[in-house]
Amino acid sequence: MTELTSRAPTPSDAASGRNVGFFAMWAIFILIVVVLPLIFRSGGSHTTFSLIGIAAIFALSYNILLGQTGLLSFGHAVYYGLGGFLAVHGMNAIAAHGLPVPLPFVPLIGGFAGLVFAIIIGWVSTQRAGTVFAMISLGIGELVASSSLILRSFFGGEAGITTNRTELPALFGFNFGPQIQVYYLIGFWLIISAIAMYALTRTPLGRMCNAVRDNPERVQFIGYDPHVVRYLSFCFAGFFAGIAGALAAINFEIANAAYLGAIQSGVVLFAAFIGGVGYFFGPILGAVVVTMLQLELSDITTVWQLYFGIIFIGIVMFAPGGLASLLMMHRPLVRAGTLPMIIPAYLVAIVPTVLFACGVILVIEILAAYSQGNAGSSTIRLFLIPFEAANPTTWLAAAVLTIGGFIVARMTWRGVTAAWDRAMTAARERGYHA
Repeated sequence: MTELTSRAPTPSDAASGRNVGFFAMWAIFILIVVVLPLIFRSGGSHTTFSLIGIAAIFALSYNILLGQTGLLSFGHAVYYGLGGFLAVHGMNAIAAHGLPVPLPFVPLIGGFAGLVFAIIIGWVSTQRAGTVFAMISLGIGELVASSSLILRSFFGGEAGITTNRTELPALFGFNFGPQIQVYYLIGFWLIISAIAMYALTRTPLGRMCNAVRDNPERVQFIGYDPHVVRYLSFCFAGFFAGIAGALAAINFEIANAAYLGAIQSGVVLFAAFIGGVGYFFGPILGAVVVTMLQLELSDITTVWQLYFGIIFIGIVMFAPGGLASLLMMHRPLVRAGTLPMIIPAYLVAIVPTVLFACGVILVIEILAAYSQGNAGSSTIRLFLIPFEAANPTTWLAAAVLTIGGFIVARMTWRGVTAAWDRAMTAARERGYHA
């Protein structure tokens, strides 16, 4: 007679399950990077994916400062830009002297350039955190950006420095002329950089960066120097920012003053914060959103930067943890099986919310048409529906959508809050917590 026995899960079983999930997530990430250009075969798609990959590396490097160490930098583009310029000069030198260095190794030139400048600048910059560090980073960023228009022999002035990536030695028959080959080069460095930066967060240095972010006085009390920790974090961030800058130089075959400016630093700040600095994948998500907004909005409206500001303000006010936090807050509901309890409330609330957003967009476009002096002949298209900016009916529609949508959305989101409380209560009863 056979006796069947069962045993309770042990901690080792739970750890094994977590490891499987961890490696599965990385496998999915790598699979997405590899398969995307095979699904979307157009050259425009390959260019877009290349820009997203560069932005993701840059945003992850910035998150080493902001998310991991609590350093708000307004000049992170310095290391991105200097990495790009050194990569271009390196590519030109390799081509001129016939050096046997293929293109896939060029991002290391940018990485080490960013690291060297971070080593030089970082010791003084990281003496203090908070507002002092932010102001120092802003000053250094503006200093380097203005110098790029003065030191023309290195930066090339307003025209920048150009290069030709196909003049470098081919690797396994690839000369990296077609955009899809450049995409896979960027994708390779994205995977390597993401794994390296994630591994950094799991090291003792990464843990100390978190401790310095949360309580530097306590870190100093137990015998560690917060300045040294911030400095090391700063150097790693500069290295990976230089890699991103080098990849941008390879992609565009040019490096110019725009790589170093405050706009570039602002964009990476937007990407990291909108995606969510509290989660490792947050900056990647933010890089996708910001890059798509840059490419799409700039073709649709002339005031696309205003929408960036509105989105950023909205994230700060209603989701300070970023888009990643909005996704992760649903995790216990998914695991407990209580997510369907809030889906009907979401479906009800999404309609007036979209109408309110359409009203705000219509108001902005009307005001933009008047500010540009072409309201009398300007036709605004919102979801393929034409609106005349000077027509009173358009103003009435904008007012109704904005005011009415806001009132109704506010009422329906109260229902979402009630449904959320019920779903979370049920999840807690089943042993799942946020």
